[in-house]
Amino acid sequence: MPLRATATVVEPDLLFLPWGIPLEQWPAGDTVALARGISRHTVRFVRADRAVYAVKETEEPIAKREYELLVSLRRLGAPCVEPVGVIAGREGADGQDLPAALLTRHLSFSLPYRALVQPTLSPEIWDRLLDALVLLVVRLHLLGFAWNDCSLSNTLFRRDAGAFSAYLVDAETGELHESLSRGQRAYDLETATMNVAGELMDLQDGGMLPDVLEPSDVGADLRRRYEHLWLTLTDAITVSRTDRYQIHTLLRTLNGLGFDVAEITADSTDGGSSIRVRPKVVSAGHHSRRMRHLTGLEMHENQARRLLNDIDSHRYVSGLEANEQAAAHAWVVDVYERILLRIPPDLRGRREAPELVHEVLAHRWFSSERSGRDVGLDWATDDYVARYLRDSPDEAALLGPPPLPDDTDDDVDADDDDGPEPGLGILGR
Repeated sequence: MPLRATATVVEPDLLFLPWGIPLEQWPAGDTVALARGISRHTVRFVRADRAVYAVKETEEPIAKREYELLVSLRRLGAPCVEPVGVIAGREGADGQDLPAALLTRHLSFSLPYRALVQPTLSPEIWDRLLDALVLLVVRLHLLGFAWNDCSLSNTLFRRDAGAFSAYLVDAETGELHESLSRGQRAYDLETATMNVAGELMDLQDGGMLPDVLEPSDVGADLRRRYEHLWLTLTDAITVSRTDRYQIHTLLRTLNGLGFDVAEITADSTDGGSSIRVRPKVVSAGHHSRRMRHLTGLEMHENQARRLLNDIDSHRYVSGLEANEQAAAHAWVVDVYERILLRIPPDLRGRREAPELVHEVLAHRWFSSERSGRDVGLDWATDDYVARYLRDSPDEAALLGPPPLPDDTDDDVDADDDDGPEPGLGILGR
């Protein structure tokens, strides 16, 4: 049977991988050692032309269906891995048929949950992970996608300015509809709560779960956060003539969560004395789209939200408060590029560039607060590199969790124990 390939990425090296050998027997020279989650299928990582790809063995109809689902989700702007292609018609040296293979591009700087959920995990970091997972599920539901197998194992996380962004990795059991019914959403949520609780119990049995985290409580917490966010994004509010400011408050809240509003529908109630307003939100990415428009820089939503605030501050410092576009370009040169150029080249790949800039700016703020004076951008960059970045692992190819920073012994007087910046704090508790 001839080898058959369907691909969105034209990369000849992928066609010459040892497809005639079962994936679990691929030689080490053809694979890349990266941390990965638990999968019911055999998964390996390979490198081709400086890019890394994940290869998953499965049956051909299943591989093609998942490939098409991922293509559709990417077109809708869903946070998921990028589909690359399907290899079918594989045959071993003994003439036996081998499973088809689904190829996706590896999500650089991503972390599987087992690299994050460690015995030293703090409640604050867990809150941010759960917030990210809930936001991912809600975004998929708004697009009409029923995951049907939401779990920590099927999710990857990226650092996002003190929080995390979550990405769907496995869409094998998913279904894409025009919209989801209440029952479909409830089933998906129930599956998610059972899977997440089960995964945490496995970690608990292995002594890898912190004592402060109780798996049996996670299901109710996940469901509560989901319902809070879903109602915030979709529920109607009643506004009286004297309280019309609530509409602006609603729009700011939705934008703060990262969502744009496509339209608002309104119906009068109580004889016209009030109106019932229902927003129609579109895909998330409000702040990242604004950052792209102002600077051309690509980054995650929380990174963009935090760095846009710094741009706003820079507008007044630079005397360009009347020209947002000019101030943004000046900020790229004076702050963003200045930080990155000051970081040694061999260390720049340990975080995504926007995350590096965010962490340096956060370190400058905390250090200045402790010292009672502005420590300056250059000092903050050098101190961050020396104290945190130099000893941190390379998260582009993470094999273990990074150490937690101990921000207490530097040249700036420390009079309190400043923790990391607050997380999203948006999904209710």
